[in-house]
Amino acid sequence: MRGLRKSGVMALVLVLVIALSACAKNGNSGGNGGSGDGGGAASPSASGQAKSDDKIKIGFSLDTLQEERWQKDRDLFKAAAEKLGATVDVQAANSDDAKQIAQAESLISQGVDVLVVVPHNAEATAAIVEKAHEAGIKVLAYDRLIKNSDVDLYVSFDNEKVGEMQAEAIVAKAPKGKYVYIGGSEADNNAHLFKQGAMNVLQKYIDSGDIQIVYDQWTKDWSPAAALANMENALTANNNQIDAVIAANDGTAGGVIQALTAQGLAGKIPVSGQDAELAAAQRIVEGTQTMTVYKPIKSLAEKAAELAIQLAKGEEIKTDKTVNNGKIDVPSVLLEPIAVTKDNIDETIIADGFHSKEDVYKNVK
Repeated sequence: MRGLRKSGVMALVLVLVIALSACAKNGNSGGNGGSGDGGGAASPSASGQAKSDDKIKIGFSLDTLQEERWQKDRDLFKAAAEKLGATVDVQAANSDDAKQIAQAESLISQGVDVLVVVPHNAEATAAIVEKAHEAGIKVLAYDRLIKNSDVDLYVSFDNEKVGEMQAEAIVAKAPKGKYVYIGGSEADNNAHLFKQGAMNVLQKYIDSGDIQIVYDQWTKDWSPAAALANMENALTANNNQIDAVIAANDGTAGGVIQALTAQGLAGKIPVSGQDAELAAAQRIVEGTQTMTVYKPIKSLAEKAAELAIQLAKGEEIKTDKTVNNGKIDVPSVLLEPIAVTKDNIDETIIADGFHSKEDVYKNVK
């Protein structure tokens, strides 16, 4: 009887050993299991490097897709990454911090090899960097810096220069008078850089008394409706006696121009913008918006895709610039923006294929 019990125990042990061996062989160890797709994305190793024989999977976490600009970034980045042999999983948070963090956690749990993040809130998304690093995944901040984090790389444009271009164009039209500054989202680090750039140009005129900033307000979530309300308040507070407006992007410029139109002032007061949106380009040729800043996002998307894949592979990336995010000097690649006015719109955004001439001039008689 004792022999039979001993034989039964040995048989049970043998069965368990075989079962565990089969699980290990199939990669189903019970934790963060493999994708089960031999041709799918590589799971990140402890060092955050993708396996060389698997397709790299990029997680692309976007603040929003509600603006034309970010729809273009999504499409261009995805195309560039796929051309280089990677796959891209895109998530958009609709300007919701908690949602963006949850989406990033989901991408991490799915085993992406690298995360590319356009943060809604420069501070809140530091949590994404921390969670990604815990999983051995590197993070590239796309266009907007992630503050107070150990983010691995920042790829954007020279955003202070964007603000300088905006202010220079408006000062050329109105070297004296009452100015309104309609900023972007206070939670977006780029909005602060745009404002700093504008002030780099305006400060000497303010100090001399030639320019007065009579209204200065951020625009929640870059909302055109919020920009409209801000501009209405500025006009009311100053009895419509406004000489110039620096609007931080084309969406806010659209809200500003809507408020000016209601008062019969559109086209009489210079207004800046940024992003070279189609509606802004149309307003420029019509004469209601003075300028926009074109940031060649095809170049941005292609560079970011290339560098994201290098990060995933664990390759060394050399940059000639750093930007301090409050915690570290982040290795950075900063591309050059281009000021666009009615005088050079054909040679810039149209010649570059960003918008067609037919679309830009469709409302011009």
